[in-house]
Amino acid sequence: MGEYCPSPQGLAALPSPSPETAVRPSYGSCDRRYVKQVFDNLHGSISLDPLALQFVDTEEFQRLRDLKQLGLTYLVYPGAVHTRFEHSLGVYSLAGKAINNLKTYQGEELGIDHVDMQTVKLAGLLHDIGHGPFSHLFEHEFLPRVDPGSSWSHEDMSVLLLDSIVDKHAIDIENDYLKTIKSANEKHFLYDIVANGRNGIDVDKFDYIGRDCRACGLGCNFQYWRLTEGMRVMGDEICYPAKDYLSIHKLFSTRADLHRTVYTHAKVKAVELMLVDALIEANDYLGISLHAHDPEDFWKLDDTIIKSIETAPNNELKKAKEIIQRIRRRELYKFCNQYSVPKDKLEHFKNITAQDVVCSQKSSEVLLKEEDVAVSNVKIDLTRGKDNPLESIKFFKDFGCDEKFPITDDRVSHLLPAYNEDRIVRVYAKKPELVDVVSEAFENLQMRMYGEKTQVHETPKKKRIRSN
Repeated sequence: MGEYCPSPQGLAALPSPSPETAVRPSYGSCDRRYVKQVFDNLHGSISLDPLALQFVDTEEFQRLRDLKQLGLTYLVYPGAVHTRFEHSLGVYSLAGKAINNLKTYQGEELGIDHVDMQTVKLAGLLHDIGHGPFSHLFEHEFLPRVDPGSSWSHEDMSVLLLDSIVDKHAIDIENDYLKTIKSANEKHFLYDIVANGRNGIDVDKFDYIGRDCRACGLGCNFQYWRLTEGMRVMGDEICYPAKDYLSIHKLFSTRADLHRTVYTHAKVKAVELMLVDALIEANDYLGISLHAHDPEDFWKLDDTIIKSIETAPNNELKKAKEIIQRIRRRELYKFCNQYSVPKDKLEHFKNITAQDVVCSQKSSEVLLKEEDVAVSNVKIDLTRGKDNPLESIKFFKDFGCDEKFPITDDRVSHLLPAYNEDRIVRVYAKKPELVDVVSEAFENLQMRMYGEKTQVHETPKKKRIRSN
């Protein structure tokens, strides 16, 4: 991120008001004297207004610079080193563009004012401040193992951190506006712009899909601007022109492709499984999970926790250090194989565990233990599980029409998928010499569950030989 700075001569030419005469910009102010420009490699120039800057300049928000957007994915895709910091600025920018378009065309009808516009942008700016180290890994992989049954979420922590930031840094914002940033009780469409729980179309996805595709060197032909410019509020619900149906499907299919090829890449998951094991080993010593419930402590957690493990006293965290060193040496857990859950078994599928694999071992010279096996249960969907997200989206024929309606897949194309969810089970051997044994047990498990091997192919002989 780069900042546009005026020349020294320009600075000298501007009068500098003294603290006694300076007037603090009001909420929703657009005074350019107090606006800062930053340059983003995805969206170009982003203008940060005075209130946004008050949040950006806090240590809690600056922490996002030390949270990689894609966690450990950069070990497989070297370019994936972007952080939650630039993503948050990007969502802030896109939220501003979306609400500006709505105000231009429906501002009077919807009663959109400067406060609405600013709160939507701030919701975009602050939506991810509650993420833990390595982003989703902390929430979905680490915490469930050390605190089973926990309902912790980064969304809830974001709300707690927002209150903490306002109090700690004395940010000038009224309570009513603060409540709107957290959740819009009236004008619900304002909240849907950033995080749309109704149909999954929001500027958060617009940003991370484009940003992640670019960072990983993948093509992305989804054009978010078509949706931000075409969106229209009808009955407190954001609707889209019917002609953009396939563009919306492309949004969800691109997201699914990212999950399949990047987020759940077999080696990415191997690294994540190893790091989770290291964090669990270090949890009691560093109190990682305890920090997850107090915003005053939580904001101090970021990706540098790896350094905390490595620099612990010599007699502490020996096993965790060994795992980190294995990751650095690229001695990863060995991927044995995977299978896709048959579509007729999806409804009643339960996550496979290491115990399931170990219990499927029949006869071998080596007796497997649960700690020898790692299992990754992957779900890939279009953002609403087995349900088609497009069925919950409302469309309109043209801007002269006041009727909104859904569109069924069969009215558009017979090439669209009949199923909207994949469940993939991957198994890993934590020791290279166990690849053959784990692979055999995994195949036995498939035979016991489905009466056949559902994997795409058997573990290559070269891999088995190389691992022995």
